[in-house]
Amino acid sequence: MSLPDARAAGTFRIGGDLEVVRLGFGAMRITGKGIWGEPADRDAALRTLRRTRDLGIDFIDTADSYGPFVSEDLIREALYPYGPTIIATKGGHTRHGPDIWRPIGNPDYLRQCVLMSLRRLRLDRIDLWQLHRIGADCPAEQQFEVIAKMREEGLIRHVGLSEVSVADIERAEEFFPVTTVQNRFNLIDRKSEDVLDHCAGKAIGFIPWAPLAAGGLARGDNALTRIASAQDASPGQVALAWLLRRSPVMLPIPGTGSPDHLDDNTRAASVAISDADFAELDRLGREAWTQASAR
Repeated sequence: MSLPDARAAGTFRIGGDLEVVRLGFGAMRITGKGIWGEPADRDAALRTLRRTRDLGIDFIDTADSYGPFVSEDLIREALYPYGPTIIATKGGHTRHGPDIWRPIGNPDYLRQCVLMSLRRLRLDRIDLWQLHRIGADCPAEQQFEVIAKMREEGLIRHVGLSEVSVADIERAEEFFPVTTVQNRFNLIDRKSEDVLDHCAGKAIGFIPWAPLAAGGLARGDNALTRIASAQDASPGQVALAWLLRRSPVMLPIPGTGSPDHLDDNTRAASVAISDADFAELDRLGREAWTQASAR
């Protein structure tokens, strides 16, 4: 069997000049349980990272808080020198234990995040640095000011935001161009539909986290499972293919610590969804989201 090829998903230019394959890799799951500490199988994590090159994946998303620091260290060990691979990272989240995340927006802390990520990844400039969360500890404008300053200094090439509203994006753009937004979005979670539409209108890359989630739709007899069966694909692959078709600015980053699972995810780039199937999946997903929101 031939290798799956992420390049079948097409490309997108972040900020108009940084071209990446639209199906990327999220490097959160290469760490330990609770996104804390070293992975249970370190060799598998390294093989997974190296496998991205075989599959045409050239966009890897991480964060200093994954581990913390473990994900960035493994990326450097597995992939440096990076060649054409773009390493995007994030800062602004502190960690106090497994599954514990506390945003901090202090400008001195954000500068430290950038400088330490540069050091761990052995980079002179981060091509895409994203504010992991807008911290509540100081005004958002102070956070945006220091990010703009670091961009002017050449430490950051492009800036992204995570878990933000349209109003947040517009406020940040008074300080710097917002080139990507990373919000939770998938077939059954439509909370950020308005943000996605805004990004599409502004040519801002939209990076959906938790892209594989399909909930109960992955079981039983419904459009998702029927389309998957007809395509000889998994429900997760169809859910990813639906995302790719949803918008040309969509940049899914499914994550895993398994090379075999990475292969499975990448096959989604070649899953074709007809207009009718797309509409049916969209309807089904919206109904699931409406029901979940009403609980």
